[in-house]
Amino acid sequence: MKTICLVSDRIRWDEKALIHAASDNGVKLKLIDPKTVFLSVSGDLSRLKDSFSEIVINRCVSYFRGLHITAILEKAELKVINPFYVSLICGNKVFTNLALISAKVPVPKTLVAFTKEGVLKALDEMGFPAVIKPVVGSWGRLIALIKDRDSAQAIIESREQIHNALLQIYYIQEYVERPPRDIRVLVIGDEAVAASYRYSPKDDWRTNVARGGISKPCRLTDELEDLALQAAEAVGGGVLAVDCMESPRGILVHEVNSTVEFRGLCSATGIDIPGKIIQYAVRMMKR
Repeated sequence: MKTICLVSDRIRWDEKALIHAASDNGVKLKLIDPKTVFLSVSGDLSRLKDSFSEIVINRCVSYFRGLHITAILEKAELKVINPFYVSLICGNKVFTNLALISAKVPVPKTLVAFTKEGVLKALDEMGFPAVIKPVVGSWGRLIALIKDRDSAQAIIESREQIHNALLQIYYIQEYVERPPRDIRVLVIGDEAVAASYRYSPKDDWRTNVARGGISKPCRLTDELEDLALQAAEAVGGGVLAVDCMESPRGILVHEVNSTVEFRGLCSATGIDIPGKIIQYAVRMMKR
């Protein structure tokens, strides 16, 4: 029986679905909780192969925890889904944006500033409303819609008081006039396997399912499929969620997620996404 490791610091619906999918596909899934282990990074790293399998699915909720674990496992010559480079790029919105524009993937107008003065200058150029995001973060946390200069100053002052170096990097995007939804496309390897609309919950402009957003089926058109595959290739490929917005100038990609939550996609489309992830991991063993 083939064995795959699942590294996760929280067992959510998605991880439970992967456990069941592994069983259905005749795969033994070895669970490892990174909160309860330590890894030696001195001496012969190949000894880690005794504790892990050839293929490791890393689904740590903590971006930095997962990133460091992946770096160590890859040095031990284990294959990780997703690889270190991909996780590094997708976990930082600036790095993701740079990868996308290098591949000529359409993105919203984006500015980056590093001080209060720089942010205000950037907003003067961008115009209001605008969206300010943390460069590292998920589930729509600390994302703010800035409607005027006064609200911008209040948000900047709040960030300055937190004394977090990452929050001193200001990622500013245009507010895209769009329907009250975005589109999530799941890419596994070289295939776009599913797409859903994510609708904003009541009294919130953000579409994150973690914040109460609702997923509905979305037809995977040739245009959407090509764009998602182009974006996934730009960041290095793997199991990725490509988030898009419908704008007056066409579909724009605003984020690519490396640790994909797929419950909403499964419920909206009925596609066996956990099974496809397990099958992808099995195929990786043969490479």
